[in-house]
Amino acid sequence: MDTDVVIVGAGPTGLTLGIDLARRGVAALVVEKAPGLFPGSRGKGLQPRTMEVLDDLGVISAIRAAGGPYPTQLFWRNGEPAEERAMFDPAEETEDSPYLEPWMVPQWRTQQILSDRLTELGGRIAFRHEVSGLSQDEHGVTLSFANGVSLRARYAVAADGGRSTVRRALDIAMTGEQVDPHPMLVADARITGLPRTHWHVFTDAPDGYLAICPLAGTDDFQVTASFPEGSTVDLSPEGVRAVVATRSHLTADAVTEVGWASDFRPRAALADRFRSGRVFLAGDAAHVHSPAGGQGLNTSVQDAYNLGWKLGAVLTGGAPATLLDTYEEERRPIAASMLGISTGVHRGTVRRGAATRQLGLSYRESPLTRETRADPGPVRAGDRAPDATVAGTRLFDAFRGPHWTLLSLDTPPPPIKDLPTLTGPPPPPYTPGLYLIRPDGYIAWTGTTPDSLHTYTKETSLPPPPQP
Repeated sequence: MDTDVVIVGAGPTGLTLGIDLARRGVAALVVEKAPGLFPGSRGKGLQPRTMEVLDDLGVISAIRAAGGPYPTQLFWRNGEPAEERAMFDPAEETEDSPYLEPWMVPQWRTQQILSDRLTELGGRIAFRHEVSGLSQDEHGVTLSFANGVSLRARYAVAADGGRSTVRRALDIAMTGEQVDPHPMLVADARITGLPRTHWHVFTDAPDGYLAICPLAGTDDFQVTASFPEGSTVDLSPEGVRAVVATRSHLTADAVTEVGWASDFRPRAALADRFRSGRVFLAGDAAHVHSPAGGQGLNTSVQDAYNLGWKLGAVLTGGAPATLLDTYEEERRPIAASMLGISTGVHRGTVRRGAATRQLGLSYRESPLTRETRADPGPVRAGDRAPDATVAGTRLFDAFRGPHWTLLSLDTPPPPIKDLPTLTGPPPPPYTPGLYLIRPDGYIAWTGTTPDSLHTYTKETSLPPPPQP
């Protein structure tokens, strides 16, 4: 084997997975067909749950410094400011999470931060490696590249986007629908004549809307525009300038520079499977969203966060290979749900609020979840473990890192070797009991005595078993 895991694609999904594996001591290589990291702003919104993930991965300070909050939308009519609207429903401040609202960071900057963290941990990215072939057997996966190189790994992960070469090689279909027949333009540009205090929206033009959003942490704006069905989108700088000039009060020369530009047609699609043998699909390779809900990048990062600890447990922690079956069992239903939310936001039937923040996602139906209490409180096995303070320690500080954690709240802790344990009175919304927290911050098991915990660890072979 050349490496334990090869990750195809150096986007947010692949880089997140590379970081999670690197901090677990797993040999992994990220391969990317492009000559460098993605240069555009495309997925610019980080939801609160993703911010928690990035906190655990050690990049939250850089993410906070690189971005900012979303501005209020300002709607223009006949060349004059007409109406302001908040982009998101307000979030109630609680101790449950330190992150309340989405945080804007251009995707290119998020990837740069993740890449720097991967390098810091000893991880590697090989650019100019385009997959040209794939085969696998019971022991591993062989990838061939267009540059003539081949690579052998125990497992492979396709994080190579909606047009995934790996997914096509595996003959895994994507089932979905067109969300909107109108083609869309998205571009990064320098623009004069607009204040950076608002997200400017122009709806007067008969052939489609124009939105110009200041990109936090940069001097750029993200330009988005829709076009009549069947149109061809001009991605040249002149084309971007023409759209701005014809749909707003700005002149073409107000667009002083155009960087990255792309077009797309909003669609929602879900891979029929997230796994084929020793190859896994993650991120856009597994699910494609409308960008309206700000769910695509965030769901993708959390795919990687779910898969990372499981690959680590199998490759270095002695966990059974059957643990990897739970990746699809847990993540595919979540992705399907998020696709529905993204489509609903695009069509105006779902608001940007609690559902889009992703703090309420749960694995209650997972085969890894055991709720053994007769009268569970509001926090149950399968739920994300909320932040709080126990005996002077912030829970997210206790959870941070690639380990399991046991919360012993007004309940005697069992004697488990090498399992970090925090004891104290239960803070809201927790109630008395024992809570076993997975490495990805979800509650695997809850109970009131060590007996069922012993059964759980014996069945799953995941955390260290109780000592006799």
